[in-house]
Amino acid sequence: MHPTASPASSPWRQRALVPVLVSLCMLVAIISSLGAPLIPTIAAVDHVSVSDAQWSLTVTMLVGAVATPTMGRLGDGPHRKKVILTGLGVVSAGSLLAALPLGFACLIVGRALQGVGMGLVPLAIATARDSVPPQRARSALSTLSLTTAAGVGIGYPVTGLLAQTLGMYAGFWFAVIATVLAFAAAALVLPKTPQRPAHPMDVPGALLLAFGMGGLLFALTEGENWGWGSPRLLVLGTVSLLVLLGWALHGLRTAHPLVDLRLIRDRTVFAAHLTTMMGGIGMYLLISLVTRYVQTPSSAGYGLGASVVVTGLILVPFSVGSLAAGRVVRILVRTQTPVRLLPVSCLLSLAALLTFVFAHGHLWQIFVTMALAGLGVGMNFAVTPGLVVASVPAHETGSAMSFNQVVKYIGYSAGSALSAVILQAATSPGQGFPPESGYRTAGLTGCAVWAATAVTGYVLIRTGLRSGTRARDTRPAAADVGAESEGLVPGVGTPR
Repeated sequence: MHPTASPASSPWRQRALVPVLVSLCMLVAIISSLGAPLIPTIAAVDHVSVSDAQWSLTVTMLVGAVATPTMGRLGDGPHRKKVILTGLGVVSAGSLLAALPLGFACLIVGRALQGVGMGLVPLAIATARDSVPPQRARSALSTLSLTTAAGVGIGYPVTGLLAQTLGMYAGFWFAVIATVLAFAAAALVLPKTPQRPAHPMDVPGALLLAFGMGGLLFALTEGENWGWGSPRLLVLGTVSLLVLLGWALHGLRTAHPLVDLRLIRDRTVFAAHLTTMMGGIGMYLLISLVTRYVQTPSSAGYGLGASVVVTGLILVPFSVGSLAAGRVVRILVRTQTPVRLLPVSCLLSLAALLTFVFAHGHLWQIFVTMALAGLGVGMNFAVTPGLVVASVPAHETGSAMSFNQVVKYIGYSAGSALSAVILQAATSPGQGFPPESGYRTAGLTGCAVWAATAVTGYVLIRTGLRSGTRARDTRPAAADVGAESEGLVPGVGTPR
């Protein structure tokens, strides 16, 4: 029997579960991107530098990278609903703090508390695995994952419109109202977590991951200000990598680690995590390039001189493409193994970057670029949850998907930093804008990243299939999760 909602669950709660989970993931994506379009406004209102105002985005990503695996592990026990509601409560408090005109320090603290919400996505996916009927589980898993990409494209124009019409704090008041509504809906609809043994929290692992991941992401975000060859940046990066290595060794020797890295030895899981991270790099590399390019005044010799609102609207095709990718995947998996769609998603993203490199002089060309990018990233994010879920034990779903989210956040930070590094290197001293050739170089670099990812993913898939790993079982898992009720898919609805 599928571990769905108990028979005593109300039918309306079962029908409302997926929409509530989707709105939860969408809310997380929108809130996490709230700081990006407001950075220049925050700098002006709070009288800080633009680099300091950048922390309104950076601190959310840092906290999210640490909170996600911790909440994932806590949610794998018997208290998932309490963890989700507590996370929403923290996000509500952070949104309120950021919405009040109390100064820059309070804004940063509020944005940090909002970062806790990024840990809700893997818990929503784990809830869908446990509680959604088999015939709906496949589409629910893919929709939940790609919603995180689509939400970014929605968050930018919403934030820009609210800021331009109602002021800087309007976006944060929107977050307050939306989070309170999400809390009420989750409290009413979320089912009880299936009974599973509670394992002790891996506190040393959580601390090692916090310091290692926090230091690494801090180095990535401050590289442009400190200089990418500065001694303190190199020391911080080296120490952070050593701490992460210590975390990995600790996890391999621990009975119940924060993230079971042994699961990554499965080639399907490894390929899913790899393409997720590269998807994050490519996504934020392109978004950073496009948003900066279209806002560049035409007096620089290129650029479109777009406003914040128009810049936000440019990301709408990205969201539409991401959502459309979910439907495309559901059609393709009828005849194609889902793992084979990972290289296809990379090639679509490669096509998007090539379009930007060779055709970016008009607004409609940018829209085409972002629609292609949405299809590529959306296909990636729609396929990977099913691959991971089908390849890990049911009680490890939250932890495994949390790690998938962490590598995605690493990709986000690395992609943003990579675009800044290339454009900064192309900018002549004393010039306010990089030459147009800098964007071409950055775009071609992204093309190389996507091409390498497509080849690597294809090789991993081929070797996995030849060696008889569980990769061969991922097609029925993603194409028809109903097979799990018959015990055809190990680890999905069946005990190992």
